Amino acid sequence: MTQITTLPEVEQLIAQLADQLKQYISDKQLDHIAMVGIHSGGVWIAERLHQLLQHDEALGALDISFYRDDYTRVGLNPNVKPSNLPFATEDRHIVLVDDVVMSGRTIRAAMNELFDYGRPASITLVTLLDLPGRELPIQPDLCAQTLNLAPGERIKLTGPENMALELQSSE
Repeated sequence: MTQITTLPEVEQLIAQLADQLKQYISDKQLDHIAMVGIHSGGVWIAERLHQLLQHDEALGALDISFYRDDYTRVGLNPNVKPSNLPFATEDRHIVLVDDVVMSGRTIRAAMNELFDYGRPASITLVTLLDLPGRELPIQPDLCAQTLNLAPGERIKLTGPENMALELQSSE
């Protein structure tokens, strides 16, 4: 794991992910792929990957607000947007994209929502960053970088224009 001294450039990380995803799709001989980003950072990353890979299928977006296991504790996010899956998920190879995976709870919620639309043939999890703090046994299949955060630190992706990573401290 890399201890943070400077934050990596988002566009470089996305280019790495695009290369990894191309190779992964080729190695696994996947076809009939649908890409889905998790609101909001995952959608931004998925849009860039979609462009770089020149994927001709429409891009999907999930807002997992109603699927979160802490919904009753934190309430409704005021920026809830409808999910948009302009394709059937049944028997599709889904590339699920998020900006970071940490506890695994966001990914679990996204998978629950995806299965409400149908049963995918497979789900490949692609994330920009893998951070410590896993609470559920969910790991990215492809990840641009693994970072180690100090206690009280968080990473936030800003964007969608000129995406950048921001180190935040709760202290």
